[in-house]
Amino acid sequence: MRSLSIDIETYSDVDLKKSGVYAYTASPQFEILLFAYAFDDDDIQIIDIANGEELTDEIITALTNESIIKTAYNAQFERTCLSKHLNKKLNPTSWQCTAVQSAMLGLPLSLEGVAKVLGLEEQKMKEGKELIKYFSVPCKPTKVNEQRTRNHPHHDMDKWETFKNYCIRDVQVEIAIRNKLEKYPISDSEQELYILDQQINDRGVLVDIELVRKAIECDKLHKEDTFTQAQMITGLENPNSVAQLKQWLIENGVELESLSKKAVSDLAKETDGEVEQLLNLRLQLAKTSIKKYEAIERSVCPDKRVRGLLQFYGANRTGRWAGRLVQIQNLPQNHISDLTLARNLLRSNDFNTLEMLYESIPHLLSELIRTAFIPKPNHRFLVADFSAIEARVIAWLAKEKWRMDVFATHGKIYEASASQMFKVPIKQITKTSPLRQKGKLAELSFGYGGSVGALISMGALDMGIKESELKGLVTAWRQANPNITRLWWDIDKAALKAVKERTTTTVGKIQIHYESAMLFIILPSGRKLSYIKPRIEINKFGREGITYESIGTTKKWERIETYGAKLVENIVQAISRDLLAEAMLRVANKGYDIIIHVHDEIVVEADMGQGSLKEVCDIMGVPPAWAEGLPLRADGYECEYYRKD
Repeated sequence: MRSLSIDIETYSDVDLKKSGVYAYTASPQFEILLFAYAFDDDDIQIIDIANGEELTDEIITALTNESIIKTAYNAQFERTCLSKHLNKKLNPTSWQCTAVQSAMLGLPLSLEGVAKVLGLEEQKMKEGKELIKYFSVPCKPTKVNEQRTRNHPHHDMDKWETFKNYCIRDVQVEIAIRNKLEKYPISDSEQELYILDQQINDRGVLVDIELVRKAIECDKLHKEDTFTQAQMITGLENPNSVAQLKQWLIENGVELESLSKKAVSDLAKETDGEVEQLLNLRLQLAKTSIKKYEAIERSVCPDKRVRGLLQFYGANRTGRWAGRLVQIQNLPQNHISDLTLARNLLRSNDFNTLEMLYESIPHLLSELIRTAFIPKPNHRFLVADFSAIEARVIAWLAKEKWRMDVFATHGKIYEASASQMFKVPIKQITKTSPLRQKGKLAELSFGYGGSVGALISMGALDMGIKESELKGLVTAWRQANPNITRLWWDIDKAALKAVKERTTTTVGKIQIHYESAMLFIILPSGRKLSYIKPRIEINKFGREGITYESIGTTKKWERIETYGAKLVENIVQAISRDLLAEAMLRVANKGYDIIIHVHDEIVVEADMGQGSLKEVCDIMGVPPAWAEGLPLRADGYECEYYRKD
């Protein structure tokens, strides 16, 4: 099968990073400047579109021919831009993405990063950022540049020739990466999923743009009012200034090292009078309740849909999707009961009534963010998600029978966990029982080797649990779950053996394999998790452990520690991802239009007279052949705007 490798350079007045490729290409000022390409092993050619050259008939035919594979690094960008250029939507079916192939091996997400880690002879040109800034984005008008707002090729032909070489080099690097990784091709199943992902991103989700704009306006008015109140209380010119505010607090008998949200919140509970009022106003001024509304407004396309919200394999440690632009993976939950009333008041500009009805406007706006996503006319949302998916997967992997029995029957894992830990009949543990609270905390804290620190970070002390009780909770949970505890150690030993002996080991349904300076964990689905250049070192626990190379918390390529419980976490989350992926494919194949998905949840946009929530949940509740015996369950609800039920 023939292949066509592509890289393009473009111009738009829309900020690509902040608004995404769909809004970027929707601008009337969008255009493709350069098109570099190579068929198969032919020499790389470049078409200077900015200077009047045109795509050849051969290129146009290849772009629309499903039997010719188009490849690029971050192929979604090239495909979307070329769709706009040709005024024809290019089907993702015949496109392959080298960025995805790299991410599947745990490599960086950038072309430059992958080339460096792989040590390729072909490296991305360092001049690229400067050239893109010069030709691809608007420039500031000055006397020197005769007040122009954009640089064209004729403004600096030497730079333009370098830009053409830069575009050609990117094709060279992309081809070199593909050749280097040819032993590890994208599997047919993952390619099928990538195509579905592209279709979901292309479809996008409709937004209530009126609600979005009113939320931004409401927040601005509220902030102005709050700022004025803070000025009146303190007499300060700028009560947002940390230095001014700290001095005012000292003058009022309060010394505070940090003005972090937690520190201010804690102090507000201990003070009264003007100090308490001021600290509460400070919390409201600091709350960033409209950042996501602003992101929606920046990213929305002319048809009022936001696209490109999800990045396939964005979390390359597990293969899960990553949120982009609006970051739908971490939307605030909604808990107020009268969402529709609040939405209507906001949309109708009735800010005074909102102030009277709701204690905190910033908090209210946070809770309404989800509701900005709406179905198109005569449609509704079907929202379905897996119930306690990670808890089910780890129980299935570890063969923890009592947990499997819980999930096969009533599913009340918090109550059942407390029952096992404290030897109390489950019928005595009600929803408001302190034991259920401890069971819930334990479930959320301990599945991946967490101990006292995990409990504290989950807020155990704030919930009234005594510090002296924490160690006992850890012990009780581990004793109640011996197979899960054993799984951590078995995976740890197997991974160490695989690295030491350059061999393959097996733990239940999981294989661990060393090959070509890579440690692979082979999941039940057949998909692999990859750990680059693993080696044995003494870890933070004072015993032998594995380190590997990856992007760390510093966002740099570095060596990272791992251990059995952490590997189990990766495995469980990766299996959960595979279950969601297969469910998405089955739901889509039944003709349902998935518009977004979040962690273990699918949101379908369905015609009022068609589709069934029960059918979607039933489809999700059937385990794949490779997950036989896994007690899956999906629940859901219908809604006229996106929300948490």
